[in-house]
Amino acid sequence: MFDRNILVNQLKTCPNWDVIIIGGGATGLGIALDSATRGFKTLLLEQVDFAKGTSSRSTKLVHGGVRYLAQGNIDLVKEALYERGLMLKNASHLVSNQSFIIPNYKWWDNFFYTVGLKIYDFLAGKLSFGKSKRISKKETLSRLETIKPVHLKGGVVYHDGQFDDARLAVNIAQTSIEQGATVLNHFKVEKLLKNDDGIISGVEAQDTEDGTSYTLKAKVVINATGVFTDEVLKMDDRSAKNIIRPSQGIHLVLDRSFLPGNDAIMIPKTNDGRVLFLVPWHNRVVVGTTDTLLDSHSLEPKALDKEVDFILETANRYLTKRVSKKDVLSMYAGLRPLAAPKDNSEKTKEISRSHKIIVSDSGLITITGGKWTTYRRMAQDTINMAMQLGKLPRVKCRTKDLLIHGANGVIDKSDHLYIYGSDRKGIEKLILESSGLYEKLHPRLEFVKAEVVWAIRNEMARTVEDILARRVRILFLDAKAAIEIAPIVADILATELNKDENWKQEQISGFEKIASQYIISN
Repeated sequence: MFDRNILVNQLKTCPNWDVIIIGGGATGLGIALDSATRGFKTLLLEQVDFAKGTSSRSTKLVHGGVRYLAQGNIDLVKEALYERGLMLKNASHLVSNQSFIIPNYKWWDNFFYTVGLKIYDFLAGKLSFGKSKRISKKETLSRLETIKPVHLKGGVVYHDGQFDDARLAVNIAQTSIEQGATVLNHFKVEKLLKNDDGIISGVEAQDTEDGTSYTLKAKVVINATGVFTDEVLKMDDRSAKNIIRPSQGIHLVLDRSFLPGNDAIMIPKTNDGRVLFLVPWHNRVVVGTTDTLLDSHSLEPKALDKEVDFILETANRYLTKRVSKKDVLSMYAGLRPLAAPKDNSEKTKEISRSHKIIVSDSGLITITGGKWTTYRRMAQDTINMAMQLGKLPRVKCRTKDLLIHGANGVIDKSDHLYIYGSDRKGIEKLILESSGLYEKLHPRLEFVKAEVVWAIRNEMARTVEDILARRVRILFLDAKAAIEIAPIVADILATELNKDENWKQEQISGFEKIASQYIISN
């Protein structure tokens, strides 16, 4: 079912589609799933890999947005809290309840955050993850062993969600295929097709693996390309104005000793007015993020020195265990596709994070903005818009109670394989068939060779980077280790995909080039 050759063959036998989606991040995949579950013939094309861009580079939070509450954006918070509850229910193997502590160093803050978070609890209603509460200085210090005690007055505990973003993207892609969609990575849309009236009628796309081009017709074409939105709008209309201004957010990944307990930390006020999170993730700690407006974008954004310094300085203001550049296991940068501010304002935190649907004169539907937590609602709204325009027959949305691939099964969190949910049995079966697959990929990491084989056979991984960045998350957890094991992964890939030595060496050198950007030079 998840065999790429079978999926590609579907393009050869079916040139006509109801819906073609350009972009395989959270939004595009959500739309593919929504469309397929409503019974529409659905095709998604992703130029590199699922969640290659922004959707694999988040703070790993499923949240209502505590700071949107402070901005008074109640509707956005309510919508996100509702969707947060659905994500926990439908992807229980990847989304979990995470407690956060806001350490308070002023009495007034203690009162202010307690009241604010009670409103957050109230807005969550029946889908609440747990009540917020004020805790004493003593309890704050016992739960956050590395927090600075001087002038600490106490803390406020609240609950939000925590997840693995790229793993969820892969599972949504699998669910879409199970629901009848054709979902392809490494497939680039090169041109939009139009009929004699100038209305979009399909796309021309190329399989970047073998160079084959395809002409594909569709009733609806949806642009869900995130920071690449403007490129697709310009394919439609060369004179189209840019509507996206990328904002960069970076994260540093540290050893668990910097935050040894079960709680995350939320630092509510930093020098640039943003919040900073320290979140336990895969037995490490993710620290972020920044908000830097950029004038350009790329598939591999680079962290700026000033962003790294900002995170280290802010973390060190609160932690007793000093963090330096040499402690950073991995550093990753992601781009948020923000709506370009009309007044050239540089204040990204004031730009709306709610999503927008734009319909071009040609009938191209573009979805922008939003965040991971609301991916399902964004998808629902996008397909509803296509119906409203009369491009598709009216069918009710069916994703509210739909379990995501992997969620249907008993979850055993005794080791790291729990993130596969019900697929865990498949990995264990591989190990039984070949004990060599239980070998660790790296002596200081928990991941095993069976996971690589599983990613190739069942999760549409095609390159070393697909595997080490977005299936087995080693590039994001320990970039140096990822470079060291690239030859092992390339070897398994070459065997599974029947590739030669040249291909293997190209894979290794290409991955090393990308991975070097995840390492901080001291």
